Amino acid sequence: MNLSELLTPQAVLPSLKVNSKKQVLQELSKKASELTGQPERAIFEVLTERERLGTTGVGHGIAIPHGKLAALDRLYGVFARLETPVDFDAIDEQPVDLVFLLLAPETAGADHLKALARVSRLLRDRASCEKLRGTDSADAVYALLTESAASHAA
Repeated sequence: MNLSELLTPQAVLPSLKVNSKKQVLQELSKKASELTGQPERAIFEVLTERERLGTTGVGHGIAIPHGKLAALDRLYGVFARLETPVDFDAIDEQPVDLVFLLLAPETAGADHLKALARVSRLLRDRASCEKLRGTDSADAVYALLTESAASHAA
């Protein structure tokens, strides 16, 4: 699975202005709603429910909020680079500035896990993250995500 299958250039928010974890999830839900045609509220509720189980702030300034919605026909991704890092209750207690939202159909099973692993592998690469932090162009961020992901394919 390539990130270009999950992510479109329209799904990249290169300099999102937010002040809190809740606001991050709200803005990502709004963008995901535009892309998927699913209700913004339903997406937000799935994400907040997942956060109640445990933070998706994985450390090093990165969060990978994710959830499943029955009405989806495929996996969707939304990426945001935050203008100012926010507290995301991350496991290393560091603020988050790179967020990759992943939404999957309830029937996705292994595909959902493979996509999470691919995103995680990409965002564990410090050089890729530094490049992502160094640009505020949506096209450049999209290119970095999709090209870097191809080189990190396992």
